[in-house]
Amino acid sequence: MDWQKILETIMLVCFGAAWPFSIAKSWRARTAKGKSIGFLLVVLTGYVAGIAKVILADGLRGFLLIPYIINFCMVFCDVCLYFRNAKLDRKRFEQ
Repeated sequence: MDWQKILETIMLVCFGAAWPFSIAKSWRARTAKGKSIGFLLVVLTGYVAGIAKVILADGLRGFLLIPYIINFCMVFCDVCLYFRNAKLDRKRFEQ
């Protein structure tokens, strides 16, 4: 049994469980206030590094690619919402 991969999977599932709540909050709030684009980009960079690690270590058959890619997509969605909400903030400020 490969405990490293099992523990890494648990970590990714736990981190991934938080992103849908963040996305829903971003969607409902319609403001970028309280969000840090720097933080989101650092997290995205971390997931890219994780994906690269899995590909280098296990190739495209590495099962850890799945949670890394799902998490990356969720954070990317939150980044997109950040920019949408920042645009909405600018519109409100201009009025």
